[in-house]
Amino acid sequence: MAWRDAKASKVRLLLFMASIILGIAAVVSIQLFSENLKDNIQRQSKALMGADFIIDSEQIPNERAQAIIDSLKPDASEVNFVSMINFPKNGGTKLVVVRGLEGGFPFYGTIDTQPVSAASTYQEEGGALVDATLLLQFDIKPGDSIKIGEITLPISGALKAIPGSTAISSSVAPPIVIPYRYIEKTNLLQFGSRKEYQFFYKAPTVDLAKLEKDLQPSLEEENADLDTHTSTSQRLGKRYENVGKFLNLAAFIALLLGCVGIASSVNIYIKEKLKAIAVLKCLGATRKQSFFIFLIQISGIGIVGGLIGTAIGAGIQELFPYILKEFLPFDVDIQITAQPLIMGVLLGFFMSVLFALLPLLRTWYVSPLEVLRIGEVASEKPKKATIVVFIVILLFLFSFSFWLLKDALFALTFVLGILVTFAILTGISILSMKLVRRYFPKRAGFTVRQSLLNLFRPNNQTVVLIVAIGLGTFLVSTLYFTKDILLSKTSVGETSATANLITLDVQKDQLTDIVKTFETNDLELINNIPLVTMRMHSIKGVLVNTLRTDSTSQVRRWLLNHEFRTTYRDSLLASEELVAGEWTPSQSAKDPIKISISDNIASDANLTVGDPVVFNVQGVLMETTVGSIRKVDWGQLQLNFSVVFPKGVLENAPQFNVLTTNVPTAERSAALQRDLVSKFPNVTIIDLRQMYTIIEDIIDKVSWIINFMAFFSIVTGIIVLIGSVRNSKYQRIKESVLLRTLGAKNSQILKISALEYLFLGMIGSLVGILLALVSSLLLALFVFKEPFVPSIIPFIVFLPGISALVLGIGLSNIRSVLSSSPLEVLRKEV
Repeated sequence: MAWRDAKASKVRLLLFMASIILGIAAVVSIQLFSENLKDNIQRQSKALMGADFIIDSEQIPNERAQAIIDSLKPDASEVNFVSMINFPKNGGTKLVVVRGLEGGFPFYGTIDTQPVSAASTYQEEGGALVDATLLLQFDIKPGDSIKIGEITLPISGALKAIPGSTAISSSVAPPIVIPYRYIEKTNLLQFGSRKEYQFFYKAPTVDLAKLEKDLQPSLEEENADLDTHTSTSQRLGKRYENVGKFLNLAAFIALLLGCVGIASSVNIYIKEKLKAIAVLKCLGATRKQSFFIFLIQISGIGIVGGLIGTAIGAGIQELFPYILKEFLPFDVDIQITAQPLIMGVLLGFFMSVLFALLPLLRTWYVSPLEVLRIGEVASEKPKKATIVVFIVILLFLFSFSFWLLKDALFALTFVLGILVTFAILTGISILSMKLVRRYFPKRAGFTVRQSLLNLFRPNNQTVVLIVAIGLGTFLVSTLYFTKDILLSKTSVGETSATANLITLDVQKDQLTDIVKTFETNDLELINNIPLVTMRMHSIKGVLVNTLRTDSTSQVRRWLLNHEFRTTYRDSLLASEELVAGEWTPSQSAKDPIKISISDNIASDANLTVGDPVVFNVQGVLMETTVGSIRKVDWGQLQLNFSVVFPKGVLENAPQFNVLTTNVPTAERSAALQRDLVSKFPNVTIIDLRQMYTIIEDIIDKVSWIINFMAFFSIVTGIIVLIGSVRNSKYQRIKESVLLRTLGAKNSQILKISALEYLFLGMIGSLVGILLALVSSLLLALFVFKEPFVPSIIPFIVFLPGISALVLGIGLSNIRSVLSSSPLEVLRKEV
């Protein structure tokens, strides 16, 4: 019986199945990829690092640190720093990361070069391995030369990949690998230069957890750090945990929309079957038999939909490595595991049955007498059974979201958000019906009155369609508004007064000559920023060394080893806002020194206005007091500082300078960089135009990924919308046929349907956009902490677009009524 009835209703049930398929495909593909990502991180952690563990330091290791390093017998070592290079062949210059290697690094993984032999011969030949993309950009080939500081080396090969570099970091500053013995000859490591010393170890049998526990405290005291491949894989796993949460959230939304499609489709489907159920009961069918006929149908569709969705999901997950390759430091080896596949099939079964139970309960209480009743069937579901099913659905949503997101509070908040959204949409649907009923335009034309009556008369579809349309519009619009918030964080206004070229590591004896070089190139010096390096010696009277060993200290660990690059000036920047204390523009070095710190330093060091901080300024202790606290906008592409001194204090301290200017064209920027690098090879130049391009490229890729993941939700939402509106045609066929029988024209029936669906589409999409506006505002305030300027696009594109889609589907529903005789339609459809 279930099979026969399903064959007769196959079109309606296929749309019902489509909702399941897309939701399951999203969940299975993302779960499979997440498992593969975790497995690859664990398996490739050694290859990512190139060693079992590393000891690194941002300065030349002191005697005690070097003793620890030597006692472990490093197998290879490296010093790396950022610098400018020059290609003598064509004068091209570029900001790069220079890596001076010594020893047999890497011990795991490989240095991928072209030609392949260059990875093993560059040390002996005394050549350089240059980033392959950089060579293409400047039309340089192996055999040409590269100038690094004061030495010129032959290019042994193109560097495609090396442990320790990622695609994003390489796009900002491409890696250049040279033999360690040439580092000193470059003469680039001068006062104030940012550098890192690394020592690599191959120790496959060592207990790395115990080693890290024993040595890390001692190394931290000497401003060094130990990093193992296992801890690296854990950090990498956490880094991509947010990616996994986002992917799972997208899958959950797609699945939720599928559930809405199931509930709305089955609700309308069962309404149409209540008369048939009453007939079955007249013929002797029991409650259980009539209930199980439709339960078997829905269960079968759920299993088939789960199987198809699982198969599609297994295929889709093959795309993720290509979509995310720019953000992953390794190639993901895709394997299909059994758990997500079994979960997909079971999920298809459970979600179809669970979300169909509420409408299915109506079949249990259909009376045989309803065959004889004229008008709509008014069977009621028992309140207790309805409440139990509703609670089970909520538990399912919470359990499934917790399983995906691994955060109980996040899962609970998400489920509550869904409930609030559904409640608002349902409330507005009911309110709309009451308002139309109360203020019904009795003097309006026949078609207008008839279409408005359809909104609140028995067997109406107002609630189902407004909820389905509203939810789909809400998700799409929220995605669009959120994308605007993210993109606004990266916008940088460029004017002639805005610096777009920064010159770093300018020594005092070079300052006058570099300023003259700017003037020679007709460029104005915008900023001359002095930088003084220092470390914290004590915080609120407690020595930093004491804080390192105090497990109860509330001071964040990074502050205790950090080398601060501070400056001095007499005014705040546009990116700064005073939140506590008073700004001190200048003072005498003899007076108590009042500094200004950023709000993140105040929070991490547990400092407030008036607290003492002693700095070690390159061997000289300087006592200071927190005079003010600033809120700093670190998102702006300009030089911001955590610690700022007033003028009149640090002028005689060892320092170097940062100069900024505005170069109007890329050609003039390239000419200036060539001029500076040839005269001052130690100077580092950052062209912010290139940074803007890189950031925009990254944002474009992130946006593309967000849009790709939203594809599941959007397509599922459209399928739900089509299914809900298409299934609603069976509720309007009889009325349309009766109207034709009574003499109504096709144009009148078209207008009645058009007005009804247009009203539903506009109300549903408008409410969805307004809810998205509110949710995006909350996201902007509490998550992104950014001002929110809503876009008009959802109102001028989504609102009319979705309304037109609902209208088009609704009008297509009555084609059979208009093109056939009333008797033929009744025989075929009813």
